[in-house]
This record gives sequence, structure tokens and C-alpha cells, in this order.
Amino acid sequence: MARIVMKFGGTSVGDLDRIRNVAARVKREVDAGHQVAVVVSAMAGTTNQLVKWCQDLSPLHDAREYDVVVATGEQVTIGLVAIALQAIGVEARSWQGWQVPIVTDNAHGKARVESIEGAELIRRMEEGQVPVVAGFQGIETARNRVTTLGRGGSDLSAVALAAALKADRCDIYTDVDGVYTTDPRIVPRAKKLERISYEEMLELASVGAKVLQTRSVELAMKEGVRVQVLSSFEDKPGSLVVDEDEIMEKPIVSGIAYSRDEAKVTLRRLPDRPGVAARVFGPLSASNVNVDMIVQNIGADGSTDMTFTVGRADLPRAQDILNKAKDELGFEAMVADPEVAKISVVGIGMRTHAGVASTMFKALAEKGINIQVISTSEIKVSVLVASDYTELAVRALHTAYGLDA
Repeated sequence: MARIVMKFGGTSVGDLDRIRNVAARVKREVDAGHQVAVVVSAMAGTTNQLVKWCQDLSPLHDAREYDVVVATGEQVTIGLVAIALQAIGVEARSWQGWQVPIVTDNAHGKARVESIEGAELIRRMEEGQVPVVAGFQGIETARNRVTTLGRGGSDLSAVALAAALKADRCDIYTDVDGVYTTDPRIVPRAKKLERISYEEMLELASVGAKVLQTRSVELAMKEGVRVQVLSSFEDKPGSLVVDEDEIMEKPIVSGIAYSRDEAKVTLRRLPDRPGVAARVFGPLSASNVNVDMIVQNIGADGSTDMTFTVGRADLPRAQDILNKAKDELGFEAMVADPEVAKISVVGIGMRTHAGVASTMFKALAEKGINIQVISTSEIKVSVLVASDYTELAVRALHTAYGLDA
């Protein structure tokens, strides 16, 4: 007998037939003698609609009320899944985030999980009941307000719950049957990986791979939760996300990821003096605007240009914050470009192999793709390019690194 957390994404619960399919999969695990907890997302398209309504009413909406609105999608799904399970003879009960409780901080829209009290859920599971838990949502106890964990937050809910329940495995069911070397919709010859390390999956997720949410992989690595990515629609082996020690052969490059959710901001003729970067990025951090790639030119006349990227959805907020601080910061002009894409190559084998970056630059140059910004880490090289070149860049790099099946 194993204790398993099964998480189903929005496409997996997109309509009533798919919800019945989810219930059947859960019943199969219950009938095999396993203890099962289920985490679900909102039905496909629901969260996008809820977010759009908030943005249409006010681009700079109150984040607390935003959370109240967007958390409702999962509430519908948990009730429907519980009903579907009961209809086929499985004892089940729905749980909203605050009922567990999943306690978070107060960073509304991007809250971080602080604790989960799993004792009551464990007791119910040991009695044969299946808890169906709303993903993506929690509660901050200081003001007793509903919070959400950011897009893809149901993955984080599932991994955090698996850690709290001391589960043997966390199965993430989605519309793909595993982790691929890149998006198969762009590169049909992409290969499915049987195993991938936490570090590689974390880098791929952080630079645009949509399979798992970044923070869910981070938590899985920290807590040692074995994660399996599977298809909701086909009975095929999935991909295991595990510790690096479980992987025998470490490829130089494991995957190519891309993100179109980026925006580039350049501050022209910023005073080149100590502390200016802190004054630029401090207010952005205080408003929970994440900054990624950063490049600062060398100043020749007491000024410098500073370029950085933020999430495209955060661009209006970032511009508002920086415009309000323009006199204090002293920059001459701000130029924003939302039509950019980040392309990244990732692999733990980079630690011991030279020439990975030069292969990337050469492959892009041969296709006439200009690189705007470069950033690197121990197992990743990322570049920023014009968004029109996204698919061409991914295909070129997939071939350049010998990843084509």
C-alpha cells in the first residue's frame, strides 16, 4: 500500500466526461489498496476568464479582491470531482484551502505556503475517504483572507500536500504524457525523458517549460518528494522528477525551454553611482514584481543604461512604480518592449563540458537571430530574442544539441 497525491490540471477536468475519467483513475488507485488524496485545478479556461474580468475592470486591481475572484474556479471543481467519486462508490469529501488549512503569507496573487496541517486528512485517508483538495489557494491567518499561489499554483499545492501527508509519490496528471526535451508542438521530434533531476526541472520550469510550476519543483527538491508527470488521457509511462543521484547518464543538455511571458524594460541614462540598482529594484520587490535578466552598461559620462526583464503581466505595475520614482531615480527615459521571448538550454552535464554557450550563439547566428540579453547559471544559458523568432530558435537549438529523436 502506498500513500499517493494525485493532481489533475485544468484540461484534465475540462468537462464532465473528463471529470468522470479522473474519478475512474482515482478509483483504480483506491481499489489497488492505496491511500489517495486528490488536488485539482479549475476547469480549463476558467481561471483565464476570471483573471480577464479583474484586469478589464482595473489593470491595477486590489490583489486581495483578485484572489477572492480567481480562487472560485477550484471550488467548483472539487465539488464536482467529489460528486463524481461518490457516484462510482468511492467515499470522498471536498476541501477548500482554508479548511485544510493551507496557511500562506500575505503576498496576494503569489502567496507562499508556510504550513499545512495534514493530521485530519491523514485520519480521513486511513478510514478510506478520499480528500479532494482545491489547488492554487490557501489562507493568510493574520487577516483571515483567501490567498492564491500564482499561475500553476495547483502543482505547488499538490507537492506541499504530498510533503505534509508524507506521501510516497506525487502524480501530476496533465495534457502531456511526460517531460520532453522541448515543446513537441514546436519540435515534433522532441523526446520524452524517463527521468530528470530536480535541478534541471527547476531550471526548465523557471525559464518557461509549462509542465510543472517552478515553486512546486523547488519544494519537491527541498522536501524530497518524488514527482511523476503523467497523461490524464493515455495509459503511458510518465517522467519521474528525482534526485540527481538516481540518474545514471547525465546529458550535456536535457532540454530547450522558451517563454513568451516576458517584457523587457530599459532605463536610459540612469545616474551611474553606488546604490542606484537597489533604488530601482527595491520598490519592484516590495510590490512582488519579479525581475529576471539584468544587464547594466558601463557608463562613460556619469550615466548608464540598465535593462531587465519582468513578467509581461507585471509590466504595467512595473512601469507605474518606476514612473512614480523617476525624479528620485533620475533616469532620462524608460523604454518597454513586451514583444520578446526568453530561450534557454538546460542540462546538468554543462558543469563538466565546455562550449555549450558558443554552440547556442553559433546556431542562432546561422539563423539570423539577434541576441538582446544573455544570462547564465551553472546548468543553464538563457538569451532574450524578438518573440517572432521563438519557434525558429527552439528548433535550431534542439537540432544543434543533438536532441532530435
